[in-house]
Amino acid sequence: MKKKVVVIGAGPGGIMAAGKASSRGRDVILFEKNDRIGKKILISGKGRCNITNDTDIEGLIENTPGNGNFLYSAFYTFSNRDLIEFFEKLGLKTKVERGGRVFPVSDSAKDVNNVLLKYLKMNNVDLKLNSAVKEIKTKDNAVEAVVLRDGATVYCDSVVLATGGASYPGTGSTGDGYSMAKALGHTIVDLRPSLVPLITEEPWVKDLQGLTLKNVSIQIINNKGKKIYSDFGEMLFTHFGVSGPVILSASRHILDYNYKDVKLVIDLKPALSEEKLDERIIRDFEKYSRKQFKNSLDDLLPKKMIPVIVSLSGIEPDKFVNQIKKEERRNLVKLLKNLTVNIIGSRPIQEAIVTAGGVSTDEINPSTMESKIVKGLFFAGEVIDVDAYTGGFNLTIAFSTGYLAGMNC
Repeated sequence: MKKKVVVIGAGPGGIMAAGKASSRGRDVILFEKNDRIGKKILISGKGRCNITNDTDIEGLIENTPGNGNFLYSAFYTFSNRDLIEFFEKLGLKTKVERGGRVFPVSDSAKDVNNVLLKYLKMNNVDLKLNSAVKEIKTKDNAVEAVVLRDGATVYCDSVVLATGGASYPGTGSTGDGYSMAKALGHTIVDLRPSLVPLITEEPWVKDLQGLTLKNVSIQIINNKGKKIYSDFGEMLFTHFGVSGPVILSASRHILDYNYKDVKLVIDLKPALSEEKLDERIIRDFEKYSRKQFKNSLDDLLPKKMIPVIVSLSGIEPDKFVNQIKKEERRNLVKLLKNLTVNIIGSRPIQEAIVTAGGVSTDEINPSTMESKIVKGLFFAGEVIDVDAYTGGFNLTIAFSTGYLAGMNC
């Protein structure tokens, strides 16, 4: 008799586990409650799908602040290089972009999904869409069956739980896996949003809603004045605060501060030193010497930002440029190099890219992804208490842990 494996969740971890297990001669059923596979893959990387990162294994661990050391076996068994080769062999060409981010050459997450569907078909995985699992049944502390929401019972020898986290519930990540694991005696480490937009205190931020700043430098400073994080790139102002790539990356660094008591310092002109920026402003002020201050910054700043900077500068908006004092101009330079907002919270976990927390790594064998509590129960992906920065690291975790689970189930 073939060993029967049930995989719950057709995201990256579940797909990889199902395909790998089936390639080893297992009889595999993959249950997915959505009407298609990889729903979260389709929205990842703004629809382009940042598959992995072109770093070494130490780089993968370093970029996984949430229990990275737990993943050594997974990454060494199925590395980011193996993942790239896996996709290339299935016909998906990849490319490397800034920060080592690996994308499909086509820039289409749909192509990633199509290749993964091809992988399931090649390995004869029995894919059941629109099929939600309600619970996992055990006997003598070992997996016995899964029960579907429609009441059907499917007997099996092992289960891979790959239901994702609690972020983006519209993609099916509604935390089902946590309740299933908890019911079987597993500890669920508190769930918190990670890679999440941030809420700011200053009312003027709302005036900048929709404004994207490219090529800015940011720092996160704690209440003792210590720099926690710095980055360079793109950010976005919203009705509640700030978002965009550099903000999402920064958010993981302040998760342990509960997204409070830290400041975001934005350098609007990182390519210029204070001295060079002062020279630049002097030239602009000479050019617009007969204009009022509020009308003199068009060459320097986005239109939407000018009223805010004018207000924060303390310089009278109607003051003529040729009357602005040196000290006022210097203060303007400092403002542009150190635009500061107070972070007072984050958006809810439903809006986070990744869930921090989940099934405790203390209760999972890192060499096999099997539960230490229930024989025949395996875990893959975001349901585990592991999380990483942006840049393809979280998808790598899902694929690698899925592969390891598929190898051992």
